[in-house]
Amino acid sequence: MYHHLQQIVRCLFFTVLFFGFSLSAQKADFAGQVSGSAYATGLSVDESMIGVRYIPNLSLQKNISDDFNIDTEFSLNMYSTHRLDFSNYENDVKPYRLWFRLATSQFQVRIGLQKINFGSAMLLRPLMWFDRIDPRDPLQITDGVYAILLRYYFLDNSNIWLWGVYGQDQTKGLEAIPTKKNSGEYGGRIQVPFLNGEIAASYHRRDINPGATIFPLAHSDQGFHPENRYAVDGKWDVGVGFWFEYVWLHQDIDWQNFRNRKLLNIGMDYTFALGNGVHALSEFFVYDAKATMKISALLLDYNLGLFDQIMAIVYFDWENHDFYRFATWRRTLDKWSFNLSIFWNPGQNNLYKLYSKDITNEFSGKGIQFLVVFNY
Repeated sequence: MYHHLQQIVRCLFFTVLFFGFSLSAQKADFAGQVSGSAYATGLSVDESMIGVRYIPNLSLQKNISDDFNIDTEFSLNMYSTHRLDFSNYENDVKPYRLWFRLATSQFQVRIGLQKINFGSAMLLRPLMWFDRIDPRDPLQITDGVYAILLRYYFLDNSNIWLWGVYGQDQTKGLEAIPTKKNSGEYGGRIQVPFLNGEIAASYHRRDINPGATIFPLAHSDQGFHPENRYAVDGKWDVGVGFWFEYVWLHQDIDWQNFRNRKLLNIGMDYTFALGNGVHALSEFFVYDAKATMKISALLLDYNLGLFDQIMAIVYFDWENHDFYRFATWRRTLDKWSFNLSIFWNPGQNNLYKLYSKDITNEFSGKGIQFLVVFNY
């Protein structure tokens, strides 16, 4: 908590210092999101939880010339969750977004605590390198990374990304082994038009710390080891939307379970002309290491009218023969959103244990969640 408070105070200081000299020439916007949730699983009071979350957001913008503008965003993630029997609770206040950006019509550089994500997959994402967005979460909450990100957009819609990330002694995205503390990570991505769509190649390099895992690897693998990720992905419109993502991850350690890993996603979507339009999305995911995981996913969503939407997601784990089922109804009224979700999953939720650290978003077993959101 003290570390988070230091970051918050530091960010506020630099924000005021940076923009204070020209308040009359800037655009300022203060917005926020307040949400409350009630969550029950197994129809047991002991497993029921309630929570509240507040994300205030301050954004500032200033044009420094006809071609250049600069902006910043500062937001906090403040939340409190607890079981109804008070046997477990979690409270925290931490920076959520904390970045500055210099931009032109074709180039931008952004530095600070930010969200970095890319790729076309929606439900099972090999390219989930820096975020942990759960497709079932109405709030789409994910922690950011401290990084510098440069992007250049060519006139033919090609674009290049370069990034440097501040490594911390923890995991992010789909990582199983934490990064070396206070180290530098770096990588890049190039995306170009190809046929009736686009294709891209990505790379990322970091140093890992096997000794920081819950179950440390063999003694010979203690210390820091390089990890390299290579990826290619593409998306096309061929009557149906079609995409793929492929990642090869190599870690220079002796333990075979982690030395080489391959992740593949193949997906497609189509909107059927039934009623207001039934949108269907399907993906097939393969995780190949010493053991192989194969998962199929299907998403269906339908707009009942101007205010109501229903969505269902079903996953099937081919190795464990487990189904994961999730359905939600959402009503949106101006600044308010009401979400009622039901889920029916295995008691040990292996599919989504990497996504959210919030105890209100486990979606294990059978249960129900009600979420109300106010945006201003």
